[in-house]
Amino acid sequence: MTHSDHLYCADLYRADMRLSTPHRKKDAWFLCMIVGVSICLPVVGYCQANHAAGLGPKPFVDYFRPIPLSGKLSRDVWGAATVGPRDPSNGLEDITMKHWNYWDGKILRGPDGKYRMFASRWDQAIGHNGWFVSKAIEAVSTSELGPYHDGGLCWPDNEGGKGHNVTALRLPNGSYAVVVSESRNGDVFTSSLIDGPWTFLGGISVNQEKFHSLRSPGDTQPLQGPNPKPWHGSNVSFMVRPDGRFEIIQRSGQILISKDNILGPYDVQGDSIYRGLPGLPQDNLGHLEDPVIWFSGGWFHVLVNNWGDRRAYHIISRDGITGWKFQGLAYEPGADFIRYTDGTVNHWNKLERPGVLIENSHVTAVTLAVIDVPKEEEKGNDGHGSKIIVIPFDGTALDRDLASADKAH
Repeated sequence: MTHSDHLYCADLYRADMRLSTPHRKKDAWFLCMIVGVSICLPVVGYCQANHAAGLGPKPFVDYFRPIPLSGKLSRDVWGAATVGPRDPSNGLEDITMKHWNYWDGKILRGPDGKYRMFASRWDQAIGHNGWFVSKAIEAVSTSELGPYHDGGLCWPDNEGGKGHNVTALRLPNGSYAVVVSESRNGDVFTSSLIDGPWTFLGGISVNQEKFHSLRSPGDTQPLQGPNPKPWHGSNVSFMVRPDGRFEIIQRSGQILISKDNILGPYDVQGDSIYRGLPGLPQDNLGHLEDPVIWFSGGWFHVLVNNWGDRRAYHIISRDGITGWKFQGLAYEPGADFIRYTDGTVNHWNKLERPGVLIENSHVTAVTLAVIDVPKEEEKGNDGHGSKIIVIPFDGTALDRDLASADKAH
């Protein structure tokens, strides 16, 4: 209970005490108890979600590291005052907020030592709902933290560059792939060079003979039976497994596996890995989105965001298909984890589309697409917008702490 909640209950109790009958006294105590429980229950749920016992000694959010300052923190750059003074050189943004909103954000390091960020952009004048017509771009930086410089559209001659839910990966043969979903149905573009040119390889195919693909984690349609709905690629995150197979996690939280081809066919491995997972809040499963998957330290890792609660979670598995275990809070806007080395903290309204940079087999940075106000309030030409931030991360410590955590239980 907050201080004001206590005062509210006290006022209720005093009002009923003035009536001084035994029945009224009992009613007052009962009313205060009900109000107290109703106020405290959300807090209890919050604490359970944040402090649920995982295998490791601490949650994912505690491994973020302070962001080094590359210049002075600015109070004058675009965005709500609630974000706080920030470094516009971090990540990828239109500092003037006169041209572009940026979203997504997957970083790969090239053979020349420079970092490439694959992202989507759209005209900021349209407002946040302009993501429907977003286009895929590639940006370059000499530092993993930025600033990243927009190098233009990845495939301007293919549907005008259209692409959202942009992600990228290095393929086993040394070439590169960029994958887009949601606005396109799992389309894959490849290049022998990290800077392109990018050639359309084809669309992902999914085999639903054993299990059906769901549209979201809250989808309750049958997993088996005739006439499954056509596969729709949404929030698709890719990786090449240590065994050489391709693995996808999609918005529904289902795992898809392809034996040796990025285009598939991918076999759906079963139901959403979120459903019934101990520790993971099960209310509003349909709000879970934006999963990202990777392998490090002997574990497959997934981060998934609940857009309604504005809270993201971390889960892990030894084989990347079954046996998923809840590891607690990954991040949330209210947590003080976007912190500079001078102690200044930023709080963006929404943190979505997580991505990870892996170097020397460990996560060294996490990318997040951020917006300074609620999405519906970002109308365009209003001094608000979105960008991609990059936060240092101690993946070496995370992997060390989890290396044999399951053996200790």
